[in-house]
Amino acid sequence: MHGLIMDRPLLISSFLEYASSIYGAQEIVSRTTAGDIHRYTYRQADDRIRRLSKALIALGVDQGDRIATLAWNDHRHYELYFATSGMGAVCHTLNPRLHPSQLTYIMNNASDRILFVDPTFMELLASFNATLDSLKAVVVMADAADMPETSLPNVHCYETLVADNDGDFTWPEFDERTASSLCYTSGTTGNPKGVVYHHRGAYLNAVSNQLAQAIPPHPVYLWTLPMFHCNGWCFPWTITALAGTHVCLRRVEAGPVFDAIADHNVGHFCGAPIVLNMLANAPDDARRAFSHTVEAMTAGASPPAAVIEAMENQGFHVTHVYGLTETYGPDTVCAWHEEWDELPVIERAALKARQGVAYPLQEGIMVADPDTMTPVPKDGETMGEIMHRGNIVMKGYLKNKTATGEAFSGGWFHSGDLGVWHEDGYVELKDRSKDIIISGGENISSIEIESVLYRHPAVLEAAVAARPDDKWGETPCAFVTLRADGGAKEAEIIAYCRDNMAHFKAPKTVVFGPLPKTSTGKIQKFVLREHARSLGSL
Repeated sequence: MHGLIMDRPLLISSFLEYASSIYGAQEIVSRTTAGDIHRYTYRQADDRIRRLSKALIALGVDQGDRIATLAWNDHRHYELYFATSGMGAVCHTLNPRLHPSQLTYIMNNASDRILFVDPTFMELLASFNATLDSLKAVVVMADAADMPETSLPNVHCYETLVADNDGDFTWPEFDERTASSLCYTSGTTGNPKGVVYHHRGAYLNAVSNQLAQAIPPHPVYLWTLPMFHCNGWCFPWTITALAGTHVCLRRVEAGPVFDAIADHNVGHFCGAPIVLNMLANAPDDARRAFSHTVEAMTAGASPPAAVIEAMENQGFHVTHVYGLTETYGPDTVCAWHEEWDELPVIERAALKARQGVAYPLQEGIMVADPDTMTPVPKDGETMGEIMHRGNIVMKGYLKNKTATGEAFSGGWFHSGDLGVWHEDGYVELKDRSKDIIISGGENISSIEIESVLYRHPAVLEAAVAARPDDKWGETPCAFVTLRADGGAKEAEIIAYCRDNMAHFKAPKTVVFGPLPKTSTGKIQKFVLREHARSLGSL
C-alpha cells in the first residue's frame, strides 16, 4: 500500500512556531550587567520576529543574502537568528572584538548586505564602514530615543523597523539544506574561512544538545556563551525548541552570573573552561547562594581536574562536549555512566575530561591516520587525528572549494586535532596538530602538562607551548598566571611537574603573567607559540 509522502523540511523557524503557539506565555529575559531587565514572551517575540522579516524584505533582502550582526547577547540578537533564517536569508554573526581590518575582510568575503549593530559599536563601525563593498544598510539595535548620532549613510532604527511592519507574515518553505547561518574560523593561520551551516544541520544539532545533556522542557538557560560564537553552539534553537527561558547576559563577569543564577533560578549554561575557572575562583563578594544544581556544559580542551572538582563542590555539574566551528559547535559528548558516580573525585574528573562519543544525531567520530585514513587502535595511547562525519558537519567553506575539498578528504571532516581512542570508544583530545611538542623524538601533549599545572595550588591559569632547544629540538615552555596569593617560583613549578608526570614531559621554562585570550575566553596558543620561539633556544 502506497501512502502520500508527508515529509517536511527541517527548518529552524519551526522551533519558534512551536514555542509561540503552544507556550506563548513563556518568558524571555534580557539582562544587563547593571541589573536592568527586559522581559517579554514567546508570543510577543514571534510577532516582533515576523515584523522584522518583513522589514528585511522591504530593505531589499532576498533569500540567500547574508545579514551580519555585530552585537552582544540580548533579546534583539536572539530575534535575528529567526528573522533572517526564517525568510531564507543567512545570519552572519561577527565577533565584535576583532580588529577592523579583520572585520572588513570577513564582511567583504561574505558579501554582507545588511549589518545589525549594537549602538556601543558605532564608533568601531565608523572606522571601517567606508571599506565595505556590498553593505547596503545599517540597522542600529536600539529604541528610537536611544539612536546615536552618526554620519553613516542609510542607517535605520531596529525598533522603528519592527513598529512600521505587522506580524502577518508566513515564512516560506524551502529545502532544509539551504544555508541558515555563517560563522568564520579564527584565522590563526592565514585568512579566516567562512563556515556555512544549513537548516538541517542546525536543527539536528539543536535537538542533539537537548539529548546529550538531558535538558528538560522549559529550562532556564543563561547566555554566558557569546551568541556570535558558533551560533551559540545552536542553543538559540535548542532552548526555543524546549520553550525555555533565555536569560541573556551582555557581559560575562562572576558577579552578574551568580546574580542571574540566583534571581532567575538558572539551571543550565554553556562556557569555555576559562568561564568555569572564573566562577570556581570568584571572590566571596561576587557570589550569591543558590540551592539547586546548575548544569554547566563546557567544550574544547579538557577542563583541569581541579576546576571540575571546585565547580562540583560549589553546586555545578559539568558535562564535557567537543566540536569545532565546522561541526555547529559541539558534536561529541562525554556521555556519563551512573556507576562512575562512585569513583573518587580525581578519577571522575579524568573521565569527565575526555571528549567522549558522537552526539546522538551525528553519524560518527573516529581517530585515524590522516594520510591512510586507517583508524588507530582503541588502546588509549596511539595518537591520530580526530575526524567527524554525519548530519552536523558544515555545508562547506564559503567561496573556497579547495579548502572544503581538503577538509573532507577521504569522506570525513579532518579536525586538525590529535587524540587517542579508548577501549570503550571514547575519544580523548591530546592536542592540536600544531601544538604537539616533539622533544627528542617523543610526542608530548601540551594539554597533559597543563592539566598537571592546574593542580598546583598557586596556579590560576596555565598554557604550554614549544620552545626551541639545541639538544632536544624543542621542549615544553609553561605560561602561568598565579593566584592573587600565589608566590610560586619557576623552580617550584618545574619540580611539581616532575613529581607528577614523566620527567621528559615537564616544562623546562616557566613564564609568569596574564595569558592572551580570544573574546570567547580561549587562550591564544598561537600567540604563546610565537612568544616561546622568541625566547630563543635553551
